[in-house]
Amino acid sequence: MGVNFGIFFLRNAVNAGNMPPAFDLAAEAQAFAHAAHDAVGHVRKYSGEPYWVHTDEVAAIVSRVTDDPEVIAAAHLHDVLEDVAPKDARWNEQAIAERFGERVRGLVVELTDVFIKENHPGLNRRERRSREIDRLAGVSAEAQTVKCADIASNSRDIAHNDPDFGRVYLHEVETLLAKMTKADPELRKKAERAIAEAWRVIRG
Repeated sequence: MGVNFGIFFLRNAVNAGNMPPAFDLAAEAQAFAHAAHDAVGHVRKYSGEPYWVHTDEVAAIVSRVTDDPEVIAAAHLHDVLEDVAPKDARWNEQAIAERFGERVRGLVVELTDVFIKENHPGLNRRERRSREIDRLAGVSAEAQTVKCADIASNSRDIAHNDPDFGRVYLHEVETLLAKMTKADPELRKKAERAIAEAWRVIRG
């Protein structure tokens, strides 16, 4: 890939016994996500902050309910294939699989929207989101758990900065959350609370 973003330092630190191996995968994934989103100039829509502020938050939320480094890694990487790889192919599925293994790659694939406008131009947003919700209802418990953290992070941001779109988004994620029955119960409740708080912000 020809990309230097500190991952090799992290690996060397582990190999030298300077870092607990259990934390290595998540740390590498965080470095990879930072570099990937920065490589294409990806920033948060409303604040202009680096996009990885969001992925860091999602991973932090996930880490409260699991210490599985592969799930936390997937949380860091959950938007790379959707938002970065189409602009810069260096950050593709193969790159994720080579660095983090097939399970992490699979989780990130599960978390990558399939029914997007570019792939389905004949469908309107409501139709695309309906199909995406049905798809996410069938993904793994681990992927659903990460998605709950993603909803918790995004709901607040959207409600405060774009209440018109927020009404659309919150209806969509309410429907999605009702169907993600395999997610960690604590994170489902956290997402529910985030949605409720977002509605309070929008409704004043």
